[in-house]
Amino acid sequence: MKNIFYIIVLFISFPVFAQKLGEMAPEELPGEFPPYQFGFDLMFTEGGFGFGTFLRREIITDITAFIDISISEAKGEKEMEYYDYYGQPFVINKKNRVFLVPLNVGLMYRLFSHQLTDNLRPYIIAGIGPTLILTTPYERNGELVEFFNSFKYSHPYYTLGGYFGVGANFGLSRDYVIGVNVRYFYTKLGKGIENETGNFQKEFGGVFLAINLGFMY
Repeated sequence: MKNIFYIIVLFISFPVFAQKLGEMAPEELPGEFPPYQFGFDLMFTEGGFGFGTFLRREIITDITAFIDISISEAKGEKEMEYYDYYGQPFVINKKNRVFLVPLNVGLMYRLFSHQLTDNLRPYIIAGIGPTLILTTPYERNGELVEFFNSFKYSHPYYTLGGYFGVGANFGLSRDYVIGVNVRYFYTKLGKGIENETGNFQKEFGGVFLAINLGFMY
């Protein structure tokens, strides 16, 4: 719950800072924004960090279609990380690491396009698509498995997921994309995954804060 609070605070404070920059921005440049955007997402989640990439295309005024893919780690609600005498992290009763790899297609709708200048372009966003849930063992035969080595024993699961959220793009550049959005992602796996010993988690997702950096063309 604390992580959600920090994510929301970051999301609220970022547009305020951007708006202050907007007050010092030069006069608006003439012409339309290019229809295509390609870039990358740096994501902050309840489970840690993640990253992704996106491709967007404006199809009509104020409506943009997109496709994106990302990867992030999912953690159990009761999961707590401790450190041993040598500073190595460990989690009691943890059985598997869980990674979410959703591929989403969806739409963005720009808000207040006639009321706000182009320096601040808020929008709502929603997407849906297939989700790969990848598990790797946290331990085998009573011994911890090194993070990268564990991918040799990975197991994929497939399901459907989606998200909705709000965000904004900033600046007057016709070459670069700078933005941020906060989204709520949700997916469900019927039989669940044993991420902790004896605990099968069936629902995955939560609040994601994504910083978007890319190019227009």
